[in-house]
Amino acid sequence: MLPEHVITINKQSKELEDLDMAKGPKRPTRDEFEMEELGERLVEAQQEELQIKLIVWNWDQPVIGKITKMDSRTKSVHVENHGDMIKVPFMDIMRVQSADS
Repeated sequence: MLPEHVITINKQSKELEDLDMAKGPKRPTRDEFEMEELGERLVEAQQEELQIKLIVWNWDQPVIGKITKMDSRTKSVHVENHGDMIKVPFMDIMRVQSADS
C-alpha cells in the first residue's frame, strides 16, 4: 500500500469510530438461547392474548398492551394499547413480562 492510502484508511476509520460514539450506547448483545426464549414468550403472549409489558432498549417507558402482529419482514412486534399501535423492533426488546409485574 502507498503511504497516502494508509493515511486515508486511518482517517476514515477514525471518522467511523467518532460516528459510532456519537450515536450513543450500543444495544447489549444476547446469545441465541436468550433470543429464542424471548421469541417463545412473545408467541405465547400473542396466542393467549395476554396483556404484556415490554422492556425496550433505549426507550424511557415500557410498552404495555397486547401483541396483535409479529412482522417478520420488518422484524417488529406490533403492540396495541387503548387503540394505539406501537411497533417495537424485535432486536430492541430486552424483556417480556406480564403487565401485572
